[in-house]
Amino acid sequence: MTLDGALIGNVLVVIGAALAVGLAGAGSARGCGIAGQAAAGVTSEDPSKFAKALILELLPGTQGIYGLLVAFLALAQAGVLGGSGGVDSLEKGAMYLAACLPIALAGYVSGTFQGKASAASCSLFAKRPETFGKALLFPAMVETYAILALLVSILALVSIG
Repeated sequence: MTLDGALIGNVLVVIGAALAVGLAGAGSARGCGIAGQAAAGVTSEDPSKFAKALILELLPGTQGIYGLLVAFLALAQAGVLGGSGGVDSLEKGAMYLAACLPIALAGYVSGTFQGKASAASCSLFAKRPETFGKALLFPAMVETYAILALLVSILALVSIG
């Protein structure tokens, strides 16, 4: 393919990586913010609950980590990192972009909703401290879909070869 196609292909790889980090990170930031507000409320009422409230706040942060992982894998495998020249066609760049989309989109949505589930779990835990283990299950169910998106993105990246 022409140099222009290769250049556009490499731009698409970088866009895919940026979306994976940006959207998944934004979902994590929103989710951690939502859960953090609830965790701060719990802690203000009973400072001894800080550690458990912090766990609930941190759960939505995983989507950002997953997005970062996919971005690094995409950039490294495509050759954008490491100086091997990158992809050689527009089509291959589009494949990398498409492979980054599952974690980008699911990371944003699940991070936000996991924050809401964590906030609700903070409320449950604040009123009934003995339910902490059960309260963890609600945000963990949302995490399942972030993990599935991570798996799809990784499998798609590996299949590009």
